Amino acid sequence: MDVISGVQKMSVGQPAGRGAVCLTCKGICSGFQPHSWRKACVQCHCSQEEHAPSSDVEDDRKMGRLLADSKYAHLTAKVKGGDGLRVYKRNRMIITNPVVSRKDPTFNTITYDWAPPGLTQKLAVQYMELLPEERRPVAGTEGALYRRRQLMRQLPVYDEDPSHCHTLSEAEVKAMAQFVKSYKEEALGVGEVALPGEGGAAKENTGKQKNEKGSQEQPNPEPTTNGTLEENSKKSQYHCSGCGELAALDSPVVYAERAGYDKLWHPTCFVCAECGEALVDLVYFWRKGTLLCGRHYCQSLRPRCAGCDELIFSEIFDQETNGQFWHKEHFCCWQCGQGLNVQCGCSSRRQSKPV
Repeated sequence: MDVISGVQKMSVGQPAGRGAVCLTCKGICSGFQPHSWRKACVQCHCSQEEHAPSSDVEDDRKMGRLLADSKYAHLTAKVKGGDGLRVYKRNRMIITNPVVSRKDPTFNTITYDWAPPGLTQKLAVQYMELLPEERRPVAGTEGALYRRRQLMRQLPVYDEDPSHCHTLSEAEVKAMAQFVKSYKEEALGVGEVALPGEGGAAKENTGKQKNEKGSQEQPNPEPTTNGTLEENSKKSQYHCSGCGELAALDSPVVYAERAGYDKLWHPTCFVCAECGEALVDLVYFWRKGTLLCGRHYCQSLRPRCAGCDELIFSEIFDQETNGQFWHKEHFCCWQCGQGLNVQCGCSSRRQSKPV
């Protein structure tokens, strides 16, 4: 399996996605025009992720910042001359299969924009085949687009980097820095793909047990075959913590270190408990015995502004009866910016639409 860091030359100038056609409005929106502080298009009011995702470079830098200064920093690498900047060592997997024809053989190449790290190619392919076809991150497909959009949705850069937030006070910057430090220490995790019983520390323990058992039973080895009572009893030990069903011994599962290695999930069950979306690149946040994506973990602890989509670190904010939160200055009309506490003259009142 080829491992590629994904570090490319950064394009400078325009914000990511500028001018891209909205994937929701399609022909209605002529192209993404970013609002000055809303994470949305001024033409159609749809979010940036509904237009076009950010680039690989931006995604890898964002992931590098997220995983840096955490126990998962080994999944990042320093950028040469980057003043300590770290980027995500994103695994890409390239599969080349020969295609037999009447003449010279040709090759069919499949490139995955991301694959679980540290696996043999066989196990990585097994993992990918367990995902719905439309969710497999094959380069140039809907699955790759889905992954990139989920990176934006589940792991907003403004949930980790105050430089991407608008007009934070010095006290708010400090509060956010402490918040980020805390979730990196207490909740952030990256799932590990392995066969049942081989996740984390269990891998070493299993190896030791096998060696001890092998040395004891060498005089009278007992051949085993698939389908024996011993094999069936082993299968019954591993149940998915998501659906409760059995996990086959020869099929990869996902472990979450913060949950403990007595728990495992089928690949399709490793999802956020709030939104139900597959946890992108296996990045999870563990809270009160449940898996959450970054977005839903953060907003379970801090209110999120329905106007700018950023977390609120000020003690002064507005809250509507429908449960939405707003920065004081963002509780305003989309068209004219008039505060919603006063009736404005705009004919269209789409201003309260969350982004």
